[in-house]
Amino acid sequence: MKLNIGTLLLILVAALLFARSVSHLPLTPMRVAGLAIAVPSFLLLVIARVQLGRAFSVGAKASTLVSTGLYSRIRNPIYVFGFLLCTGVIIWAGNPWLILFLAVLAPLQIWRSGKEEAILEQTFGEEYLEYKRKTWF
Repeated sequence: MKLNIGTLLLILVAALLFARSVSHLPLTPMRVAGLAIAVPSFLLLVIARVQLGRAFSVGAKASTLVSTGLYSRIRNPIYVFGFLLCTGVIIWAGNPWLILFLAVLAPLQIWRSGKEEAILEQTFGEEYLEYKRKTWF
């Protein structure tokens, strides 16, 4: 649980600093659209991280097969909601050049999820394959 608390505190501090630094900016339609994507994505990302618990690791490893909560529908909700969060921030920022970041991020996340899937399949075998059939990305 210590890792979850540390991660959540870091995320909360970053979100508060971001909100404080941009609170004086006017809310344009693009900023509202970006926030409409980024805020729920951020909340779902935090929920996914909490639900992953001690199974979270920076490097690909397989200690536990988490298949409840958001993980009952999406195998990689941290990647999905992280991508959507970045998309929302890019829309909010209104800088089309930031799309290049997504062009690098998406293939990296797909590659990393492939590595993780191979390890999970090797560790959990048929249990993982059944889980994979029932979930998206």
